Amino acid sequence: MGILTTLLVVPVIGAITVAVLGKLFDDQTPARLAGLWFAAAEFVLSLYLWWAFSPAAAGMQFVESYHWIEPYGIKYLVGIDGLSLLLVILTTFLVPLILLSAWSAVDRRPAGYFASMLLLEAGMLGAFFAQDIFLFYVFWEVMLVPMYLLIGIWGGERRLYAAVKFFLYTMAGSVLMLLAILATVYLYYQSAGKVTFELAALAGQQLPLSTQRWLFAAYALAFAIKVPIFPLHTWLPDAHVEAPTGGSVILAGILLKLGTYGFLRYAMPLYPAAALEAAPYFMALAVAGIIYGALVALVQPDIKKLVAYSSVSHLGFVVLGIFAFTEAATSGAIYQMLNHGISTGMLFFLVGVVYERRHTRLIRDYGGLAKVIPVYSFLLIVATMASVGLPGTNGFVGEFSILYGTFISRMAGAKAATALAATGVILGAVYMLWMVQRVLYGPVTSVENQKLKDVNGRELAYLVPLAILIVLMGVYPKPFMNTFKNASREHLARFSKVSVLATLPASDLDGREIITARFAADDDAAGRTQVALQQETGGRP
Repeated sequence: MGILTTLLVVPVIGAITVAVLGKLFDDQTPARLAGLWFAAAEFVLSLYLWWAFSPAAAGMQFVESYHWIEPYGIKYLVGIDGLSLLLVILTTFLVPLILLSAWSAVDRRPAGYFASMLLLEAGMLGAFFAQDIFLFYVFWEVMLVPMYLLIGIWGGERRLYAAVKFFLYTMAGSVLMLLAILATVYLYYQSAGKVTFELAALAGQQLPLSTQRWLFAAYALAFAIKVPIFPLHTWLPDAHVEAPTGGSVILAGILLKLGTYGFLRYAMPLYPAAALEAAPYFMALAVAGIIYGALVALVQPDIKKLVAYSSVSHLGFVVLGIFAFTEAATSGAIYQMLNHGISTGMLFFLVGVVYERRHTRLIRDYGGLAKVIPVYSFLLIVATMASVGLPGTNGFVGEFSILYGTFISRMAGAKAATALAATGVILGAVYMLWMVQRVLYGPVTSVENQKLKDVNGRELAYLVPLAILIVLMGVYPKPFMNTFKNASREHLARFSKVSVLATLPASDLDGREIITARFAADDDAAGRTQVALQQETGGRP
């Protein structure tokens, strides 16, 4: 059994063990300890991937392939590359922190909570590992069940509404994705005479642009809901607000990234011509989401809802970087996926800390906390600075790379998109700093706030590692970005003029003309950008 399969099996065994211990003992401490131990062991095992991974090597690594449903060409085919490695480690890193945070916060059926989180971890890892699109779909659906339970059982007052809404939105996109999977496999069978669900084989077939459009649209809708991209975001605030703290952390930290990862891994490589044609529209939606999410966050009275809408804005930057089709923007988007999981995850943890003490998330119920709980206040400021992209924090590296990469993009309208997206950075600073001012500073007007206790040792154990990563990834991003540099270049190589035209049949004259015209328009835009840069710099390179 290879390392990837081991990483899938360990949390499943852990979930079963936790569930059994929860039934055997009235005292739930053994179940909690077992869950935490399995999650920590999973993280330690995942570090082997970082140690043994070769960033310079092309293609998938740690590949395992076994026939599964052989008559239909379905395989258990798993592997990782630079696009997925750090997301895998982020997943295994966050889960033990989440379970540690839930030690006292979840007092109702904690064994079920811990078991659900471990099963969710297995589903997420499987989605990152899968190199067979049927296998990916299976893990994609598996993730729904434990997340539905986490929101529906351990959530807030409107938890059932939020859980059902989350489930229905995701299922609607999943059905369309399944139809696109079956159609893609059928078209491959017609041309190659055999059935396969292997991603590498399906990504190399020729499809007319008209066909690619429909199939890309089906995939894109499923992933756009998961991100979520404006205007498909309406399920997210409800899910975040009603979910328990750990559910919000894993939702923001990992589950949303499966949408952007899906674009990079599946939708765009499978249908590159359609992806290239649709890029300006996705850039426009990304900019709309950046600004809309920031403006709505600005007026939220609930801290958790404010952070939830900030995710809509931050993930808009990731989508913008993905569809700019430059190395700087793509690398920045991948890095920002990691950054958002760390900084926003830390913000949700911090919201949970004060909610556990005060049982309110309304901003007006706080004030002057810096005088009462200074360590907590310092950690909140660290997470806030990362969220607003202060230089020296991880958020700055990701957002700067995305904006720079979009500015130099060959896509028409890229400079305008960059300028509009930059307003989201300003608005982000406004709503985050205004929240910090109202929560941490001013007079301590409430007696309950005067009695608040600062963070304890257990809380520091899951907050401090995130704070360290925020600074480390902001000051020294090189080892992280080197991990996915070659994978990013390999991804972009699929979108050169020659590569994209090669995915279109010679008989698809209309499609070839449209794509050729798109590259001509991009060349014109790039030329205008270059002239403008030379004028601004006085002709200096």
